[in-house]
Amino acid sequence: MSKFNFMDKLNILLFFISLNLWSQSPIQCDRPDQTETPFTVPKNRFQIESGFSYKKDVDHHNYSLPSTLSKYGLTENVELRLITEWNIENYREEHLSGLQPIQLGFKINFCDEKKARPKTSLIAHVVMPKIASADLKANHLGPNFRFTMQHTLSEKLSLGYNLGAQWSADDLRRTWLYTTTLGYSLSESWGCYVEVFGFAPQFESAHHSFDGGFTCLISDDFMLDLSAGKRIAGVTAEYYTALGVSFRI
Repeated sequence: MSKFNFMDKLNILLFFISLNLWSQSPIQCDRPDQTETPFTVPKNRFQIESGFSYKKDVDHHNYSLPSTLSKYGLTENVELRLITEWNIENYREEHLSGLQPIQLGFKINFCDEKKARPKTSLIAHVVMPKIASADLKANHLGPNFRFTMQHTLSEKLSLGYNLGAQWSADDLRRTWLYTTTLGYSLSESWGCYVEVFGFAPQFESAHHSFDGGFTCLISDDFMLDLSAGKRIAGVTAEYYTALGVSFRI
C-alpha cells in the first residue's frame, strides 16, 4: 500500500486551510424587504440577487422580469453594485417594456455593531439615464443614497432601518425615504420579516406601505425568498408580490 510522502501531507493541509479561509458566514442579501442590509459582500466574491415581481394599482400594472442587483466585494468593507431591471408596464392606454436605466453604485461599511451602536453602512447609486431601452431613457443623472443600520435584539430577532433620498432621473425631484423591518429566524434555514416603509416626494404627500415575507437558506451561498406588500396611504402601488433568488460565488 502506498504511503503519503511529506509533500502530499503538506498539500492536503494547505487544501483544508484554504477551505477554512474561504468559508464565510451565510449570505446576507438586500432583498426581499425594502430595507437594505449593512453587510457587504466578502472581498473578491461576486453576489447576484435577482427577483421577479408584480405590482398593481388602479390603472397600472407593472412586471419586473427580473430586477437584478450584482455586487462585488472590493474590500472587506466596500462593495461595488450594478442594478438592472427589465420592466413591463401596462397603463389603460399605453404599454411600455424594456430595460430601465441602469444604476451604478457602492456600499461602504462604516462601523460594526457595538452595544447601542448599530452596524452602519452607506449605499449610493447614480442612474445612468441613457443606458436603457429607447422608450425608457431618462434626462438626467439621478443620484440616490441611504444609510442602512441594523441592531441585534436577540439570538433570533433583529431590527433594521434605512434613511435616505433619491432624485428622479426625469426631472430631478427629490424624494425622501425610510424603511423599518423586524427579522426573525425561524430555524437555521428559514427566516421571516415584517416591515413598514415609505416615500415623501417633493411637493406631494407621503406614501406608506407595509410588507412581509420569508427567506429559505439552501446553503451558505444560496437563498430563496418570497414576499408581498400592500399600500397603507398615498398613491404608491396598491399591492405587490415578489419571488427571488440570491447566490454568491
